[in-house]
Amino acid sequence: MAAFFSLLRRLYLSLYNWTVFFGWSQVLYHVLITLKESGHENVYKAAEKPLLFAQTAAVLEILHGLVGLVRSPVSATLPQIGSRLYLTWGILWSFPETRSHVLVTSLLISWSITEIIRYSFFGFKEAFGFAPSWLLWLRYSTFLLLYPTGISSEVGLIYIALPFIKASEKYCIRMPNKWNFSFDYFYAAIVALGIYVPGSPHMYTYMLAQRKKALSKSKRE
Repeated sequence: MAAFFSLLRRLYLSLYNWTVFFGWSQVLYHVLITLKESGHENVYKAAEKPLLFAQTAAVLEILHGLVGLVRSPVSATLPQIGSRLYLTWGILWSFPETRSHVLVTSLLISWSITEIIRYSFFGFKEAFGFAPSWLLWLRYSTFLLLYPTGISSEVGLIYIALPFIKASEKYCIRMPNKWNFSFDYFYAAIVALGIYVPGSPHMYTYMLAQRKKALSKSKRE
């Protein structure tokens, strides 16, 4: 019975990883084609559908960690996925004025390359029990460049969205109301920007430690 559930787990995770890999491949394809044919102003429109699918599917990774399907700590997975969902739905989808900015292109290229490598790495691991050494190296090395470009793009887009958030008052809850509660999305966005200050170096340091551990282990093997 244990062997059956182990096989079922591997099949599910393999299917999940390769499906999301395909989604991010579509994002990168549409970004590059659109850049060549019509410029960065149209990148978001071209990549929107696969982006919303691939990024939203990452919610399942939090559940995977919670139920023990994977060993990744939820404390590391949650902030990364949470910030990306916030950018995807809370900024780009919610405020169309941000979509034509060049930072959308740098964001989507950084995200898609990172995720294509990550999901193919885990796809190999689950499907075949191993990943090629070159893919292992890419998995734990490309973030050295792509994490700073991705984070810079995220911060930049939140900042660019601030005046539109303030003017629209979207997602705001004003008093008086039956819940006796108020919420201002503009100030929530400012708080989100503030979280990036300690959060980004912490995550980068964590990934450096993971890189050292993974590459050292591969050399021993």
